[in-house]
Amino acid sequence: MTEVTRCGFVAIVGRPNVGKSTLLNKILGQKLSITSRKPQTTRHQILGIKTEGADQVVYVDTPGLHNDEKGKALNRFMNKTASDALRYVDLVVFLVDRTRWTEEDDIVLEKLRYVTCPVILAVNKIDQLKEKHELLPQIDVLANKREFTAIMPLSAKQGHNVVELEQLVSRYLPEGPHHYPEDQITDRSSRFVVAEIVREKLMRNLGDEVPYGITVEIEAFEHDGSLLTISALILVEREGQKRIVIGDKGAVLKNIGRDARLNIETMFECKVMLNLWVKVRRGWSDDERALHSLGYRHE
Repeated sequence: MTEVTRCGFVAIVGRPNVGKSTLLNKILGQKLSITSRKPQTTRHQILGIKTEGADQVVYVDTPGLHNDEKGKALNRFMNKTASDALRYVDLVVFLVDRTRWTEEDDIVLEKLRYVTCPVILAVNKIDQLKEKHELLPQIDVLANKREFTAIMPLSAKQGHNVVELEQLVSRYLPEGPHHYPEDQITDRSSRFVVAEIVREKLMRNLGDEVPYGITVEIEAFEHDGSLLTISALILVEREGQKRIVIGDKGAVLKNIGRDARLNIETMFECKVMLNLWVKVRRGWSDDERALHSLGYRHE
């Protein structure tokens, strides 16, 4: 008797900095999407694939939906990427932050008005609630915002109720063949993952403003069996940003390179030589053609 297999696409959506990438990494059991405390860390749509037995879930990690009426081309790209993900999925996980509902949560809710598939509301960061009794009244408030398939309190960082969320997701997977080999965890290339790791370290090592004018391009990626040699170009928009990224006597860039190299070595299980350069490319984040050439393309 042939085993019945199930496979479905699940979009993880929410406003910026609510924990979508942290949730995906926890589900996969390894780092795939980069994280930081800064909003709009995720810029691309990333597929995280988890296959267990007959079930394959393809999670779609999306950029945070935000108000981009006066935004740059990069902001418009991120919003369109997140919105497009809702058109083709079998289930949506809408992530919100404890008792903090904002105008940007309303933007996401408005996008979900046109979604016909089930929507699970996941209330994240419950481990940070000082008063646990505040949660139940908030869940009642959230339940009145739309008809959710289920409401699940959880902590993506600590893993509380994440397995329970996965079990809930599995109930809504349609029958069908698996789209990916069982050992594949993402649709993205190794070059893409490395560029994102470098960008994460930039986000974490720099002040609030600089990271939004930065992107990373991998120029060389060579593996000789024992050593992985990578050349990465860090693009900024102004000379002042370049000086900040490099730091006094190159100290900041050295820290970024060290942190990124250690992550890459863990991921690829080999020694890594990582070479970083910083270059000014003015206005890249508001130039449609430049964005396309740097890999910001709608899938």
